[in-house]
Amino acid sequence: MGLLDILKQYAEPGTQPSGDVFNHFDSVTQQATPKQLGGGIAAALRSDATPAFGQTIGSLFGQSNPDQKAGLLNEILQTLGPTAAATAGGGVLGRLLGTGSSGPSGPITPSQAAQVSPSVLSTLATTAQQHDGSIVDRVGTFYAQHPTLVKTLGVAALGVVMSHMSQHA
Repeated sequence: MGLLDILKQYAEPGTQPSGDVFNHFDSVTQQATPKQLGGGIAAALRSDATPAFGQTIGSLFGQSNPDQKAGLLNEILQTLGPTAAATAGGGVLGRLLGTGSSGPSGPITPSQAAQVSPSVLSTLATTAQQHDGSIVDRVGTFYAQHPTLVKTLGVAALGVVMSHMSQHA
């Protein structure tokens, strides 16, 4: 089944298409461009059908490997800046990484990222979204490179991803 055939089933928000949403999503990720997929993921992160952005990103972070965690943290740090990131949430990240209130001196490494809890990341993501709403788009693009993780968000989120993509195909 082609990309447009699959996405057409999701064109009406809230409709439950026939077939397996997870298999549809797998097919879509193989055929869509990273930009298309990233836009759909960002739409799911903004949707009322999914938990709040920070909570959702915290959940994805908890399922991520250390390299993915480092990539996400570095994306958030670019939005907040190192000092704001180190002091967000009462300075938890700065204390965890041993950088104090000045923030990390370079990119977060996978071993450093492994020390950060999903709840800390959730707080950072929420702060980043309040600081610059375009972080949602950048995180969507980031997770477009890791579609297997996106599947952990469940059927409702995947439906939103594909519904958005059907409207922008």
